[in-house]
Amino acid sequence: MSDAVHVAVAVIVNEKNKVCISLRHKTSHQGGLWEFPGGKVEPDETDEQALTREIKEELNLDIKQSRPLITIKHHYHDGDKTVCLHVRKVISYQGEALGVEGQQVRWVAITQLAEYDFPAANQAIIKALQLPDKYLITGSFSDNEDFYNKLQNALSQKIKLVQLRLKESDCNDMAQVYTLLEQASLLCRRTDAKLMLNLPPKLIEALDLSQFDYDGLHADSRTLNFMSVDELRKLHSDKLFSASCHTREELMKAVRLQADFVVLSPVQKTQSHPDTPAIGWGVFASMIEDVALPVYALGGVSDADIDTSWSHGAQGVAAISAFWK
Repeated sequence: MSDAVHVAVAVIVNEKNKVCISLRHKTSHQGGLWEFPGGKVEPDETDEQALTREIKEELNLDIKQSRPLITIKHHYHDGDKTVCLHVRKVISYQGEALGVEGQQVRWVAITQLAEYDFPAANQAIIKALQLPDKYLITGSFSDNEDFYNKLQNALSQKIKLVQLRLKESDCNDMAQVYTLLEQASLLCRRTDAKLMLNLPPKLIEALDLSQFDYDGLHADSRTLNFMSVDELRKLHSDKLFSASCHTREELMKAVRLQADFVVLSPVQKTQSHPDTPAIGWGVFASMIEDVALPVYALGGVSDADIDTSWSHGAQGVAAISAFWK
């Protein structure tokens, strides 16, 4: 990867929650496809400096503030070309987007990006753009009312991605399981939050999940290690798929299974697992360096760690205790 072409890419979202995309000239590499604007990083530039320069040259926009979104290393076999995309989400800018180089420019709703043809390397950018920076994993609860109140409280704090995690011990009362699923589905729909289900395999087999409104399935690391591509397709078809990872091997397995996103842990020590060694932010960053999908940092993290997570390549933070109160 040392000979990769480094490219700064801008994800510019306006006040209407629409993102700016442009059409590649037909004579260029991957011509005729839509892309997020940006350009090559020069040897004497940081990716942030390159982004500011390129967006001024391409769109006549002045970038005032941006932050890391995702870094993607991708090899194009058709042209034997490797690129490293340093993608930054633009937080503030001035000006009106114009196709300075004659390219077509369009503002598109984030939910409609799937209707446009992008280069393969851009697919992970779209996934990252469609995911929030905080991921709630449900924790312990005393009864259905306690569960409802804790989830409702979390969603009132602007949580937009929820993993309903049930263990074997939570599944003895099927009536309660159905109630929990109904409550989680109802509350998430009311607040426009995505709902992921992390359920024991035997429960997935026993339930008729078509009765519930949910967005995807989450596999713990044990399930991930024994899951095949055929099993995955059968399970989630048109749903999102995410997984828990603790090792480099598990991250690569998630990539092979075409996961939409993953969580990697433990970044820091946790009260629930005090004897489990933390990997630390430096190792976290090195482990996900060429993982072309959004990765949440899990383990001893909270809202206060979001900026740190971004600077180390993460989508954001995933947590139980920090959000489940």
